[in-house]
Amino acid sequence: MASKSEITAKYIVKTVAPIFNKKGYVATSLSDLTKATGLTKGAIYGNFKNKEALSLESFNYSIRFVLNHIRTRIEAESTSVGKLKALVSFYRDYTKETIHLGGCPILNVGIDSNHLNPDLLKRVDYVIQKLEKSIEEIIIEGIKNKELKNNIPPQKYARLIFSKLEGAIFMSVIRKNEQYLKEMTDHIDYTIDTELKL
Repeated sequence: MASKSEITAKYIVKTVAPIFNKKGYVATSLSDLTKATGLTKGAIYGNFKNKEALSLESFNYSIRFVLNHIRTRIEAESTSVGKLKALVSFYRDYTKETIHLGGCPILNVGIDSNHLNPDLLKRVDYVIQKLEKSIEEIIIEGIKNKELKNNIPPQKYARLIFSKLEGAIFMSVIRKNEQYLKEMTDHIDYTIDTELKL
C-alpha cells in the first residue's frame, strides 16, 4: 500500500505535469504549482528536491501516458505493417489524445529545455531514441518476416517516420490546423504501402 508521502507525490506530479508542459520549465512559477495543487511550497518541496526534479518527474508522467498508448496500439497488431500503421493511427489524433497533458511532451519539453535544463533535455533525447529504435525494430522484423522490402534502411525510415510525425504535430499546433497532422499521417501510410511493403 502506498504511503501518504507517495500518494501526495503522485498527486503533485499528475496535477503539475500539464502546467510544466504548457508553460515550460522557466515560465512555471512556484505560485503556479501551489495554486494548482492547493499545497504549500513546503509540501511540494518536501516531496521533491527542487523544481528541476519535479519538472523531470512531470515529463516522465506525461511521456509514460504517450508510450503506454502507443504500446497498446502496437501490441494489438500481429504484423509489422499493422504495427507501423497502428503507430501512425495513434498520431493521427495525437493533439486530441494529449490535450489533457498540455500537448506533446516531446515537442514542448524538448524545445523548452534546450539550453535551459540539460537533464530534462537528456531525458527527452532518450525518449526520442527509444521511439525511433522501436520503429526501427518493427521494420527489421517486417523485413525478416518478408512483409517489407529487404533493401530498405530501417534506421533511416525510423527517423523519417518519427521526424515527419513530430514536424506535423508542430505545424498543427502552431497553425492551429489539424490538417497538417492528418495529411502527414496519410502520407506516411502511403509511404508504408508504396516504399516499404513487398
